[in-house]
Amino acid sequence: MKRIWPVLFFLAAACKHQDYNVDLIVKNAVVYTVDSNFTTANAFVVNNGKIISVGNSDTIGKKYTAKEIVDAGGKAVYPGFIDAHSHFYSYGISLQEAHLENTKSWQEVVDSVNAFARRNPDGWITGHGWDQNKWTVKQFPDKAKLDSLFPVRPVILSRIDGHAIMVNQAALNIAGIKPGQTINGGKIETINGKLTGLLIDNAEGLVRRKIPLPGDALADSAFLDAQRNCFAVGLTTVEDCGLPYTMINTIEQLQHKGVLKMRMYVMLSDSPDDFAYLFKRGIYKTPRLNVRAFKVYADGALGSRGACLLQPYSDQKNWRGFLLSDQKHFMDVAQKLAAKGFQMCTHAIGDSANRVMLEIYASVLKGKNDRRWRIEHAQVLASEDIKLFGEYSIIPSVQPTHATSDMYWAVNRLGKTRLKTAYAYKQLLQQNGWLPLGTDFPVENINPMYTFYAAVERKDLKGFPAGGFQPENALTREQALRGMTIWAAKAQFEENEKGSIEPGKFADFVILDNDIMKTDGANLPNVKVLKTYVNGEKVYEKK
Repeated sequence: MKRIWPVLFFLAAACKHQDYNVDLIVKNAVVYTVDSNFTTANAFVVNNGKIISVGNSDTIGKKYTAKEIVDAGGKAVYPGFIDAHSHFYSYGISLQEAHLENTKSWQEVVDSVNAFARRNPDGWITGHGWDQNKWTVKQFPDKAKLDSLFPVRPVILSRIDGHAIMVNQAALNIAGIKPGQTINGGKIETINGKLTGLLIDNAEGLVRRKIPLPGDALADSAFLDAQRNCFAVGLTTVEDCGLPYTMINTIEQLQHKGVLKMRMYVMLSDSPDDFAYLFKRGIYKTPRLNVRAFKVYADGALGSRGACLLQPYSDQKNWRGFLLSDQKHFMDVAQKLAAKGFQMCTHAIGDSANRVMLEIYASVLKGKNDRRWRIEHAQVLASEDIKLFGEYSIIPSVQPTHATSDMYWAVNRLGKTRLKTAYAYKQLLQQNGWLPLGTDFPVENINPMYTFYAAVERKDLKGFPAGGFQPENALTREQALRGMTIWAAKAQFEENEKGSIEPGKFADFVILDNDIMKTDGANLPNVKVLKTYVNGEKVYEKK
C-alpha cells in the first residue's frame, strides 16, 4: 500500500498541472487587432467571453492552458464586423416574403408574386426588393396586372429602398385611399383620375398600418433567421435603425433565452409612444442590447425621387422631392433629445434635407461635442455644407454599396455637378477623422465583404467601372476595416467594449479564408467567413 501513494501523488500533480486557466486560445493566426496603432499579433486568449491577452503564440502557450485551442493555420482574424446601419428585423421579415431583388421587369415581379401567392394562400401578399432602375423600361409600373390576378386579396410590394410601394386595388380599398387624395411628405400617384397603386414615403403608412401585426412566432423567426444569415457573413453586431418600442421586449426575451446571440444597437422610431417609452425608462444597456438612440426621417430616397433637393431633379424638371415632416418637427425632436441626453440619427439623402438637418443639429449642438449625433446616409451634399460635420462633431454614417448600386442612374437624377459631392466618403472621413460603415440591408446585401470592396474599389460585383466610381472618394483598406469595426462601435458609444481585439473587450471575432488587407482587390467580394465567434462562443462555421 505504501508503494501506491507516490504513484497517486504524481498522478494528482500531473492532473493538477493540466488544470485549464482560460476558455480559449486562438493561435497561429494573423490577428488584425484594429487597435489605435493597427498592430498585428498571432495569438490571443479568451476567458469568460472576453479577451484577456494578445500577443505571441509561444509566449501565450507557456502562460495559459485552455479548454479549447483554435489553430488558425495562418489565416487572418479580425474583430467581429459591425453593421452601423441596417434594418435587421425588417430583413428577417423580408425572408418570409416574396423575393423581388433580382427581377428584371415588372412582368417578372408579377410572376414571382403569383408563385409566392400559390405557396402562401392566406392573408396579405407581401414582397420586397423591386427596383425599376434595373428594368429595361425604367418607369414606375401600375397595378392593373395585380388587380387582374388578385381582385380580392390585398397585395403590397416594397421597392428595394423601402421608400415606395406598389399595391393593388384591394389594398387601396382597405386603406380607404381615393383618387386625388394627398398627404404631406408623401405621394399618392393618380394619373388621369385613376390610382396607379404607387405610394411614396408617408403615403405608404396609409396601407401599412392596415396590415395585421406579425404574431410572436413570425417575429421570433424573423430575428433568428436574420441572425443565422448575418453570423454566416461575420456580423457580430447590427444596428437596427427605427424599431417601435414594442419590439424591445421581444429582443430581450429572445436574448434572455439564449437564442438571440447577436449584439444589437437599436434606434427607436420617431413617434410619441417611442419617445415616452425611452424617456421613462432611460438609456437601456446590457452586454448584447443598447437602446439610446432615435431614428428620424428627413426625406425619402433618390431612386424613387423622394429625396429632397435644393434644385430640381435633372430628369424631372420642377420636382425637388420633399421633407417628410416640417422643419419645426425636426427642431422640436432635436431639442427634446438634447435635453434628455439621447442620440439623434437622421436619415437624409438629398442636399436640401442634409442642409436642413445639419443646420438644426448645429443650432442645438453649438460647436464641438461628444453627443455623436448622426446623419444616416449623408448621400448628396452641397459642397459648402460638408464642413458642418466637422464643426459640430456630426457623424456621417454611410453605406458604400449605395454608391456602387446607384452609380448607373444617379447622374440622371443629379447631373454631373451635384454628383461630385454625392457618395463623398473620403471628404466626409476628413471631417472628424472617423467614419462608421453599414449596408442599409435589406436595401443592400448583408455581406460586409461587399461593403469593404465598394469602399476601397468603388466597383460593382462585375468589376465596373474599370477605374472605380469617383475613385477620389475611395477609402484605404485600413480605413474601411476601421469603419466596419472600431469606428462603427464608436458610433454606438461602445468602442471601449468591442470593435478591436484588445484585452478587456468582448471576444467577438471572425476568421476569413483570405486576408482582405492583402488579397487582390477583385477577389474581395469572394472572401468567405470560416468561423464567427461572439463572446468567445462559436456561432458559425463554414461547412
